[in-house]
Amino acid sequence: MPMPICAIFMATICNCLISINYRHMSDNLNSSLSPTAKTPRMGWLDALRGFTMILVVSNHVALKSFGMQIRWSAVLQFFLLFRMPLFFFISGFLAYKASRIWNAQTLRELSLKKMRVQLIPTIVFFLLFLAIIPTTPFEASLAEALASSMKAGYWFTLVLLYMLLTYYFFSYAESKLPFKSCIPVVLLFIVSLGFFETCYLPRYFSWALGYKGPQNEFLNYTSLVEMMRYFPFFLFGNIVHRYWQQAQRLMDSKWFLPVVTLLAVVCTIEVLKWHTLRLAWASLPHTLAMFLLLSMVFMFFRYYHDFFEQTRFGSVLQFIGRRTLDIYLLHYFFLPKLPMVGEFFKVNRSNFILETTASFALAFLVIGFCIVTSQLLRVSPFLKKYLFGR
Repeated sequence: MPMPICAIFMATICNCLISINYRHMSDNLNSSLSPTAKTPRMGWLDALRGFTMILVVSNHVALKSFGMQIRWSAVLQFFLLFRMPLFFFISGFLAYKASRIWNAQTLRELSLKKMRVQLIPTIVFFLLFLAIIPTTPFEASLAEALASSMKAGYWFTLVLLYMLLTYYFFSYAESKLPFKSCIPVVLLFIVSLGFFETCYLPRYFSWALGYKGPQNEFLNYTSLVEMMRYFPFFLFGNIVHRYWQQAQRLMDSKWFLPVVTLLAVVCTIEVLKWHTLRLAWASLPHTLAMFLLLSMVFMFFRYYHDFFEQTRFGSVLQFIGRRTLDIYLLHYFFLPKLPMVGEFFKVNRSNFILETTASFALAFLVIGFCIVTSQLLRVSPFLKKYLFGR
């Protein structure tokens, strides 16, 4: 793309983001003046979603565009520890609604709505992707994608649907208990942690990462193995929102962040460098690193909420955060092929800053194309509803 055209394209995207954000701010102001105004939306949380979406796209840029591999990349191993856990943490955080009254009608309506929003767009873009992008015949690509838990990259919305439905049925059952307590959700969290740990013990479980024998076909075809890997983070986010006042007091205490930071540094170095713990014990620092790192990122965005809610950069992140489904579904179509970049980083390893800059820069360009495409498709109310769930 010639430089002047590229500059015009990026300027158009920025103007689009800014104008849409101004409309969003105006709508928020009008709604806040309404006598029936809802609880104000946390803009910094949208910005955090946007940041996490950038991490997802930059990861796919590094893997699919640059052809890099996790085992020798300076960046991928680190971001792998908290990228998707953070995404599911936010999803669990947003799933909790204190004012929601659980009954059979609520359960039915929410379940049907989420099935429409999560399944229809995913199936459409999944089939369209397999028909356009892979070089193998459509039937072969479809069979290979269905047999994989990753579903050619379109696993996230399916797994999130599993989590939401599980959470809805749990919340409905919880509402029927004669007492209000944290015990049920904590027990569910502990059970999910048990399933999570099995995914990192290849010596004992056929679905674990690194298992050398035949794979568990049922868990792969259904992608339930991915739910086992990430459901604890969804529930962690849900618990934090349930007890938001207590969580904020904990995060604001003088000792909490230093302790979390120290433990996160030690556990991350152990996972990426030291490797002193073996076999089942190696899963302990790995698990702690995932929870601690996502907690640090969450606390960072909360602490600097004014910046992410009142600056132009924060407004851009917020808009990306409100378009995560659109970007997720579309970005696979715009990933370029630049294997020479991956070859450069393979020869010149330990370049954390350069790898991050290269993958993030291209990720922003890909996201820009996704946003423009999304805005064009959203002109049609029908496509807006059935392709993007709005």
